[in-house]
Amino acid sequence: MLYYLFQFLDERYNFPGAGVFQYISFRALGAVVTSLLIAAVFGRKIIDILRNLQIGESIRDLGLEGQMQKRGTPTMGGFIILASLLIPALLFAKLSNVYVVLALVSTVWTGLIGFLDDYIKVFRKNKEGLQGKFKVVGQVGLGLIVGLTLYFNDYVKIRKYAPRRLNTSDVPDVYTDIKSTLTTVPFVKNIDFDYSSLLFGFLPDSYTWIVYVLVCIFVVTFISNGANITDGIDGLAAGSSVIIGLTLAILAWLSSNKIASQYLTIMYIPNSGELVIFCAAFMGACVGFLWYNSYPAQVFMGDTGSLMLGGVIAVLFLAIRKELMIPLVCGIFLAENLSVIIQVTYFKYTKSKYGEGRRVFLMAPLHHHFQKKGYHEAKIVTRLWIVGIILAVLALATLKLR
Repeated sequence: MLYYLFQFLDERYNFPGAGVFQYISFRALGAVVTSLLIAAVFGRKIIDILRNLQIGESIRDLGLEGQMQKRGTPTMGGFIILASLLIPALLFAKLSNVYVVLALVSTVWTGLIGFLDDYIKVFRKNKEGLQGKFKVVGQVGLGLIVGLTLYFNDYVKIRKYAPRRLNTSDVPDVYTDIKSTLTTVPFVKNIDFDYSSLLFGFLPDSYTWIVYVLVCIFVVTFISNGANITDGIDGLAAGSSVIIGLTLAILAWLSSNKIASQYLTIMYIPNSGELVIFCAAFMGACVGFLWYNSYPAQVFMGDTGSLMLGGVIAVLFLAIRKELMIPLVCGIFLAENLSVIIQVTYFKYTKSKYGEGRRVFLMAPLHHHFQKKGYHEAKIVTRLWIVGIILAVLALATLKLR
């Protein structure tokens, strides 16, 4: 909103300083500062409201050290993240940008799914929350919206530049904006993966949209659930999301910068630079929430926050066509998710074969395994943050190590 206001003031009245709102860097800085201020000022008030409404976490006794001390801690603190993310994004980003609109829709959509889950747990006293099939329906619905938008929307394109001839630096660039289902392949130079290749020549290319939408559904569902599972100990999901958000901001800026994208031989995606502002607000919201969620947590984000974090991260990766980097950048979410899948699958397999279920981990998800081994909660979180930073640096390094 402020972008359009100051653009009007600049064009109509030549208002001093109004032109600075044209710069993505300035608006990104404004977004991150605003999100931090909102979390700092209103976070405590939201926690007090949750406590007065007796919206406390019901803890199952899993035999983990310090676990039962958390009983009654306010949950649904994801509202702090939602407010700290949505308000700065609405203020500083271009609301006509298709990528920003998609990110905002994803935030509200997944936040609503998480809220319904928390509402059923807290107010209906149902520890299971929203039934899994309804969660999946919601995630599939978002995947459909994202996939269809990115495939069919006329403003979602990549830009292909014609090779320059020698001694033609003063000649304007020749380029073509095309619709495409290409995505960046880590560690490989000058080769992008096209989802149409998954048809294997059995179907015409006109069916590519079906494959692409299915990929979007899988990515959104898997990462959203991964973030939800990761939110099991104080600060882990929020801190990991800060690292991922910073990585996404860098990738979005590189993908929207003509010189940087050509130098790194990655896809140039027109108008995707506005996602830098959204990522800045995302980081600020997560850092602001960490003020209250770091050990010992004064509030839990609940599914209102965790499902939203994963869903938004997945959509941002898809928007900038870097979803094949997810196993690296979101390695913590991936490991947490896989640990549950492996544990459940192996338990069922051994129970059917030997009549007694066996486990790979002492407890799943992975962070509980380390708790069972005697590591303190704060140490687990800090070390997993360090692993997340290493993975993020490695992912960015793949842009050159190809």
